[in-house]
Amino acid sequence: MPVSVVQQNREQIAKLCQQYRVARLELIGSAASEAEFDPEQSDIDLLVEFAGHDHLFDRYFDLKEALEQLFQRPVDLLMTRAIRNPYFLREIARQKVVLYEEPPKQLLKYLNDSTAITSGEG
Repeated sequence: MPVSVVQQNREQIAKLCQQYRVARLELIGSAASEAEFDPEQSDIDLLVEFAGHDHLFDRYFDLKEALEQLFQRPVDLLMTRAIRNPYFLREIARQKVVLYEEPPKQLLKYLNDSTAITSGEG
């Protein structure tokens, strides 16, 4: 259920990530595997990395609440920088599914510059 439901909601997930200034969002745990996920009991585990540190507390809890509303189930939202256990990090790396990744700033600058040039602004 979760991988397919997450795939169906990618556009809404991207909008939420942009709204709450998320740099990267990854699906982990049983939700990353159709075989291990129990639709009756499982929550959705997500790993998040925010862009910047301003209003982090509010952004974290607002994003968590918005994702729970979107998926209609509990969401465990872990911050990447809070994980220190190398074994846990290795397991996450093995199973994670990237849901959203902020475009690199250099790419955005290039695209903006290209748009300005082609539209006659540059």
